[in-house]
Amino acid sequence: MANPFFEPSDLPYALPPFARIRHEHYLPAFERGMAEQREEIAAIGSRTAPPTFENTVEALERSGAVLGRVRRVFFNKTASDTDDALQELETELAPRLAAHDDALLLDPALFARLDALYEAREDLALGPEQVRVLERHHTLRVRAGARLAPGQQRRLRELNAEIAARCAEFRRNLRSATAEAALVLEHAAELAGLPDDQVAAAAENARALGHPGGFVLSLKNFTGQTELATLDDPALRERLLAASLGRGVECNGPVAVALARLRAERAALLGYPSHAAWEVADRTAGTTGAVEEMFGRLAGPAVANAVREGAVLAQAAGVAEIGAADWQYYAERVRKERFDLDAAALRPYLELETVLRDGVFHAANLVYGLTFTERPDLVAYHPDARVFEVREEDGSALGLYIGDFHARPSKRGGAWENELVQQSHLLGHRPVVVNNLNVARPPAGEPVLLTWREVGTLFHEFGHALHALFSDVRYPLLAGTEVPRDFVEFPSQVNEMWAEQPEILAHYARHHVTGEPMPPDLPGRLREAESFGAGFRVVEHQAAAVLDWSWHSLPADGDLPDEGDAEAFEAAALERWGLALPAIPPRYRTGYFAHVFGGGYAAGYYGYRWAEVLDADTVRWFRENGRTVRESGEIFRRELLGRGGSVDPMAAFRAVVGRDPEIGPLLARHGLDG
Repeated sequence: MANPFFEPSDLPYALPPFARIRHEHYLPAFERGMAEQREEIAAIGSRTAPPTFENTVEALERSGAVLGRVRRVFFNKTASDTDDALQELETELAPRLAAHDDALLLDPALFARLDALYEAREDLALGPEQVRVLERHHTLRVRAGARLAPGQQRRLRELNAEIAARCAEFRRNLRSATAEAALVLEHAAELAGLPDDQVAAAAENARALGHPGGFVLSLKNFTGQTELATLDDPALRERLLAASLGRGVECNGPVAVALARLRAERAALLGYPSHAAWEVADRTAGTTGAVEEMFGRLAGPAVANAVREGAVLAQAAGVAEIGAADWQYYAERVRKERFDLDAAALRPYLELETVLRDGVFHAANLVYGLTFTERPDLVAYHPDARVFEVREEDGSALGLYIGDFHARPSKRGGAWENELVQQSHLLGHRPVVVNNLNVARPPAGEPVLLTWREVGTLFHEFGHALHALFSDVRYPLLAGTEVPRDFVEFPSQVNEMWAEQPEILAHYARHHVTGEPMPPDLPGRLREAESFGAGFRVVEHQAAAVLDWSWHSLPADGDLPDEGDAEAFEAAALERWGLALPAIPPRYRTGYFAHVFGGGYAAGYYGYRWAEVLDADTVRWFRENGRTVRESGEIFRRELLGRGGSVDPMAAFRAVVGRDPEIGPLLARHGLDG
């Protein structure tokens, strides 16, 4: 059978032909793809004709077709449906792909041509998007070390290969550690307090994992496991939190230390005092000082708010001080008593299919005019993954959306968006995007009921999908979510606002049995209840952000921790930033902080809060600008979502809101403004 990656897909929207793809296709496709792209880059660099935009930049943008196809499919597969063979191949490929990327970024002949064009760019009569893609290619190569001496570049390549290998090792360790840390229980009585459908899901999980008749609580990727809010047994809550906090400590602590050392050395080689300084120089924040100023401005008020919340919870629990394992449990009790709101009572109104179609898709129709039609004739990479065709208000085609919502042993934790096909007018591609969640699967025939947090996550990840679907650029390098790391979360966080917009909430929040709408006063009480707990949420997130920042602010010539010192370093970092609250552990600890040690968010986790400044300000603009929701949505799409990386991101923000961002709406959102 011919390798399906070797030729463009003939399916609608160039959807990868998943029905034909087998494990044995990946490695040959990677090898051919890398070889072909190296030949293409060599051909561009060896041209005797003077460099032009067309024979250099556009040729570069067209290169690597086979590699692009297999790379996007493979890493979506290893994240959402992996196995031992794929993990072994991922480990093998990580350093090879790092070396290949270095070859593209550091090729001297190609860089010489790009450099000549860059220096002459004002005289070339280029359009704005052409200038932008030229500048980005040039900047990426300068930042990657294209101006370094040959000996320095050799060391840089070694560092990049080792970093890639260590990141793959971290991901592999974390999958194993998370699976091993799952709690296996024998009796349903041990799960007292957990809603019936979650008990059933734990039984179904046990069956799938080889424990028939038992119950298994598998860990989510973050610290505060959702079951802590409802489990009545304090000893079981302690066990669950300890399992969450302890995973990856032994196996991934040394890996994190090694990665911090390697990244610090690389930053020094590139002329920066730390990896954080190197990273933020190409972000909207611009400087480490700007990030640390934000940390400082938020930390004090958030801690003070959290301390007040903790005192209320301790009183409710009848103890002098609330513990970390009990925080969520008593927070739910206080919310129920103060606001007459039981989080578990919300779930019957939040059935997945209804939330998706009558909430997420309905909001996209009201705001942007989109329609969604399921395409069961199109096969995705797993039976759980469903394909939807997305069309514009006038019926014209926009792209494909793939929703993969259920947890399974072969899927990593968390929620994310991937692009299987990037939009590009140059290549004639429309977007194909994927959303992954990890919602527990109930027994067959039972409804899939969501928590309010899971509803927010679905709207959030769909915001990333919209960013990719609305991309309207010529060059792949600038498509969709190809924007600075501290900007990419901004559109997705804005999309969360529609989850609680009254006319949208009323459309999807209906009882899954009776069809009765959620009580009309419940949204208001929900918002009030959400405000109680803002201190906890900001502190746990800030704690994770400063851990990431501290690891990656280390200078190469400074006092770096030893391999066994990850926990001590973590404790010192939290203490230094005033966030060492025993009752509020970081949202991610070092051993399972996959964003930064297994992915691309190193020195970038601050970006969630940085982007929330833009998000909160934009939400205020949507609500107060005097236009209809549809008119506002069109402006947001045209000026920002559709632009991808083709314009300066802060210029796109100003084109929507009309000014620079203000932090006031964010402080007000979390009750930190007074």
